[in-house]
Amino acid sequence: MSRLPKTKPAFSIKNGDEISLSDSALTELLRSILKRGLPFKFCAKGTSMHPFIRGGDVITVSPLIDKTPGIGNVVAFTHPKNNKLMVHRIYGKTPKGYKIKGDNITVSDGIIPDDYILGYVTGIERNAKSISLGLGLERYLIAFFTRKGRLYRLFLPTWRLIQFIKNIIRWR
Repeated sequence: MSRLPKTKPAFSIKNGDEISLSDSALTELLRSILKRGLPFKFCAKGTSMHPFIRGGDVITVSPLIDKTPGIGNVVAFTHPKNNKLMVHRIYGKTPKGYKIKGDNITVSDGIIPDDYILGYVTGIERNAKSISLGLGLERYLIAFFTRKGRLYRLFLPTWRLIQFIKNIIRWR
């Protein structure tokens, strides 16, 4: 009797109502839902978009129907080199595609051709509350600092001050 290698299932059900998908299965499901013109929600992983999107946040990705993504938009895309699903911010445009990078990382994803963009982020939920910071008009300023690799260095001291003030208010 030959032993089959252990493989990670394409999806599994947790807690009766939550489905865990492999990266490739999630990408295909996302692509399929968006092609039907419907938005898709899933749980974000990683820290590359911190503090605007954190691991565990529920993000809504909407289809690009009649919309061309622009500078500052946060988009879901598959990376041409490894076909990995990613959610990062557009900081530039060239004739060959979009310049994209995470807000919290220094290395760019490179130029991503239009065909690899799946949709754009239209909502973020953290602890069942809607978060809009990073998706409004401030996205242009964030894209500028992201492009220069200075966003986190600029934002971190301010973020720590805000957290300190929140803790003081809660303590009272």
